[in-house]
Amino acid sequence: MVIHQITTLILGLPRVLKRSIVMAVDITLCFISVYLAFYLRVGIWVPIWISSSWRPLLVLGASIGIGLPVFIFCGLYREVFRHSGWPAILASVKATLIYAIIFISIFTFIGIEGVPRTIGFIQPIVLLLLIVTSRILAGYLLRNPYRKELRLAKVPRVLIYGAGNAGRQLAAALSHSYEMQVIGFIDDNPQLQGSVMAGKKIYNPKFLSDLVISLQVSSVLLAIPSASRHRRNQILQLVQQSRVGVQTLPGMSELAQGKISTQDLRSLDIDDLLGRDPVMPDPVLLGKNITNKVVLVTGAGGSIGGELCRQIIEQRPKALVLLEQSEFALYQIHQELSHKLGGVLESGQPAIDLIPVLASVTNPSRIQLILEEVRPDTIYHAAAYKHVPLVEANPTEGIKNNTFGTLVIAKIAMQLEVPNFILISTDKAVRPTNVMGASKRLAEMVLQALAAISTKTCFAMVRFGNVLDSSGSVVPKFRQQIKDGGPVTVTDFEMTRFFMTIPEAAQLVIQAGAMAKGGEVFLLDMGQPVKILDLARRMIELSGLEVKSKDNPNGDIEITQIGLRPGEKLYEELLIVGNPDKTAHPRIFMAQEGFMPWNLFDKRLYELQNSLDQNDIFMVENLLRGLVSGYKH
Repeated sequence: MVIHQITTLILGLPRVLKRSIVMAVDITLCFISVYLAFYLRVGIWVPIWISSSWRPLLVLGASIGIGLPVFIFCGLYREVFRHSGWPAILASVKATLIYAIIFISIFTFIGIEGVPRTIGFIQPIVLLLLIVTSRILAGYLLRNPYRKELRLAKVPRVLIYGAGNAGRQLAAALSHSYEMQVIGFIDDNPQLQGSVMAGKKIYNPKFLSDLVISLQVSSVLLAIPSASRHRRNQILQLVQQSRVGVQTLPGMSELAQGKISTQDLRSLDIDDLLGRDPVMPDPVLLGKNITNKVVLVTGAGGSIGGELCRQIIEQRPKALVLLEQSEFALYQIHQELSHKLGGVLESGQPAIDLIPVLASVTNPSRIQLILEEVRPDTIYHAAAYKHVPLVEANPTEGIKNNTFGTLVIAKIAMQLEVPNFILISTDKAVRPTNVMGASKRLAEMVLQALAAISTKTCFAMVRFGNVLDSSGSVVPKFRQQIKDGGPVTVTDFEMTRFFMTIPEAAQLVIQAGAMAKGGEVFLLDMGQPVKILDLARRMIELSGLEVKSKDNPNGDIEITQIGLRPGEKLYEELLIVGNPDKTAHPRIFMAQEGFMPWNLFDKRLYELQNSLDQNDIFMVENLLRGLVSGYKH
């Protein structure tokens, strides 16, 4: 540790001073080589400073007087100790040979009274060995610190926001990293500001803008796991004003176990874009329809379906059936959950039977066979085509999958008396302007109509808006566009959307389903609608970049407007008519939506099915307008 500190100190010195040190080392080696040469010649240690019979002081003066000019002429001091490869060693040998020729000529061939002629041979050989050894040793000691200094000079310089345990652990985890260099901490605690932790100074956050410039900071790492989302949002606003990138930590449990690496740092904490704290889930509601039961999730490989599966296994079901029509998506979620459940048997907990099923909800015979075999207690129906422009381009497939796929599995669930059936719906089902929204509203109406005639199966549906960072959402699209250097494309600068995080949405879906009595349309509190333009701007600024505009032509990333896509509207709604009713959960509400009785609705669905089979798009449009309230394509 001491050697490392000394070598690091030497490497930080000015070049002139470092050359002076090398010269001083060579002068010392000349002294040692003369001392050793006399010992090897006469067999006793000759005191150089007081001896007069052998005149060693004259030899020492000659050695230094010949050696330094030769070494300077040969360029030994243009190199420094860290360059100890073969070229540097050969240069040392060459310089010492020239020195030896001069030294031998003086003390061996010409001769100096009182100095044995063999000293002329012995001393250059000893000096050569000492110089080469010094270069090799110095290179060994200095090369690694030098390489580390070089690498650190090229890596991003970061500040850690939070000087608590999390910040300290993060700094320790990154101390040997060549991907980023921690240069200090920021903390809100006045008692910590100005002090030093782990060799790094703790700064006041109000000086962040100045620190970014003076310390050449490229990113701020948030290490504040206990802070509320509101507080994190305030910190992000401060960082945003400082024009610096933001990265956040994964779970602190991983950090504490030493599993953290720079690859685990997220470029942007999407949850913080909402700026509101989630409500803690009710454990009774979470486990009511899941614990020790057989649960089936359709669309298990999707964003919502996958998160439902992750949270379902936390509630210890007897079995979890993963139903998915995409082979790759099914493989991914099955592998992830299998890995997560790998240590269950060792922990002594009962095993969860994980059943992957490759199937489409539009295939009645296949769904009948699956449900008869697994006999689920609860079905979460998340399978759907949700991408508005794609469904607009393929309307018949969208309706078949979203509406009639729901009809297929819901009717079979009712026939087999499955106790609970929960549909995952969307805010686009309210006064839809696209086929996707209309098909999802029809799916809701299917469940409402069946719930009115079902005595054994409790049907319910949960309606909510966009989820952040889901597949097909704007967040991953914006992130990639920022990574590519822009521009970031927004369909309309006035467009707004409701947003919620995927984990929070899945938790609320499970809890809403547990409160169902039959036929309810639950609404999730999505908070205030978010302007897509503001979301794009914030993502750019939290990446440490500036928005390029007329007012700031030298910015980094431009935001462009490309116009609404087919079927899109400027804003979404969660309620068709009236005001929602409150429930026992502060973030879950209940809508009173009208629907068509099953005996009438069934006939209209039959007409729609025939039109789809005939690919009569004109008739399909007419039927949708007649069936879905407020539908304007």
